[in-house]
Amino acid sequence: MRKPILLALLLLAACDRAATTSTPAAAPAPAEVPYRISDWPLPAVGAAAQPDLILAPDGALLLSWIAAQPEGGHALSFARFDGGRWNAPRRIAYGTDWFVNWADTPHLAATADGALWAHWLRRTAEAAYAYDVVLTRSSDGGTSWSDAIQVNDDGTATEHGFVSLWPQARDAIGIAWLDGRNMAGAAHGDEGGHGGGGAMTLRTARFDAAMRKSGESELDPRTCDCCQTDAAMTARGPLLTYRDRDGGEIRDVVVSRLDQGVWTLPRKVHDDRWKMPACPVNGPALAARDARAWVAWYTAAGDAPKIRIAHSADAGDTFAAPRDADQGEAVQGRVGIAVDGETVWLSWLREDAQGQSLWLARYRADLSGEPQRWRIAMLQGRGRATGFPQLAAKAGVAYLAWTDVADGKPMLRGARIARRAEAVTPPPATPAPATR
Repeated sequence: MRKPILLALLLLAACDRAATTSTPAAAPAPAEVPYRISDWPLPAVGAAAQPDLILAPDGALLLSWIAAQPEGGHALSFARFDGGRWNAPRRIAYGTDWFVNWADTPHLAATADGALWAHWLRRTAEAAYAYDVVLTRSSDGGTSWSDAIQVNDDGTATEHGFVSLWPQARDAIGIAWLDGRNMAGAAHGDEGGHGGGGAMTLRTARFDAAMRKSGESELDPRTCDCCQTDAAMTARGPLLTYRDRDGGEIRDVVVSRLDQGVWTLPRKVHDDRWKMPACPVNGPALAARDARAWVAWYTAAGDAPKIRIAHSADAGDTFAAPRDADQGEAVQGRVGIAVDGETVWLSWLREDAQGQSLWLARYRADLSGEPQRWRIAMLQGRGRATGFPQLAAKAGVAYLAWTDVADGKPMLRGARIARRAEAVTPPPATPAPATR
């Protein structure tokens, strides 16, 4: 997002931290179960970026990505991983008027009726940050897709994005997005845009199988401008997490649950009290199972960058004190989270003088004890070029997909982390959370 110079410097200090290092503490205790990290070849051939990775109701993994096209424009494609193999990639949509961004990326959803849903961002004016959210649906497994419809209908040449999708019913989805309609007439990121010109808001709606929208409402009138949102289904309804923003520029992570058709008042996962005058472009991640939920996030409260994870046993009504998964100047954030049985997986990025690296930790569901952790990959790319890695888990196996850079072009990479009963040595020793 465009920011004044001072705010851009603050943002880089909070998120990129490429020129600093942190000193690792002692490595965690030996792994309880040996795991093997192996390559997971992905079906995206050639230059590709902005991956999304989800677990469908039938147990298949769905991967989507964007690729620039030789004739110009961009294409959104996806592929299905089931039974240990990928099917042939299929195109969802193509356009020459898309807004393509390292942080504000398309997402997939799958509902119990077998339908697939996808969204992307479409420019609406010449202004750099004027774009809308559009949505499409496939009723035949992705062979064909409906015409894209516009999710937001305010008609303002402002930002609309950072979308979350969730199954609202067997044949309907819920959608949440950051909406800049109240910022019309003010440049994004300046004091006018945040003050007299209005603030970024969070809105939600429902779409049924006929692509009819209902129940649109404003959930929060003032949020962080460009941090990702995330959603997951609990036994008591969909839970939504995002980075809030109050009048004192405190940008902590909050949750809200749709309870009998009404969103609960947003409540903090933890009172970090991170005062940040610019958007850190570093949203939270959420996973849920039954009445349990887990939120992971980045914070730099007190000028101490950290990755935190917290557990709720009551569908997000309350959260236990968070655990710090990693900390220190090298921590970048860009977290991912997945739950599989009694295991919670957490991914994040670090960057220091040696380069950027992708990390994974394995926790017990109650977050007790010491986690297992691994450095999954050293990346060739740095800074924003690598985007936001994606994480999913099923049947005791964690899957990661991320963007790297090779010969100046973005490429998708993947890894699979699974138990290896035959192993007699633990996984490679890796840093525990660092102290400053």
